[in-house]
Amino acid sequence: MLLTSYYAKSGKDKNAVAISQGVPKWFQGRMYKKLAPSWKMIKLPDKQYREEYANLLSKLNAEEVYNELGSNAILLCYEKPGEFCHRRLVADWIQNELGIYVPELADMEEANKDRQLALI
Repeated sequence: MLLTSYYAKSGKDKNAVAISQGVPKWFQGRMYKKLAPSWKMIKLPDKQYREEYANLLSKLNAEEVYNELGSNAILLCYEKPGEFCHRRLVADWIQNELGIYVPELADMEEANKDRQLALI
């Protein structure tokens, strides 16, 4: 299952894939620059950023990207869950283009915790 997360939580996971221009110095995982917003884009207001990033995604083939990433990849950027970030834009794009749901890892963990508590 393709997931999203952030460096501080999942940066050392064997399936971690950086989709940002810069990465933490300690990050040793794979990088996938096709999904990285440009430095210029990062400085834009949210609305304009979303438009520019949607334009970037429109030039990519979602199926090709998904296959290159692999179904077990965890797409990483810096922002914590709930903060605006491009990894969730990628997740929405993959879902819209391919019908594949790409959850945030923290949401999956929370759902699993809730299921375990329900069994007690």
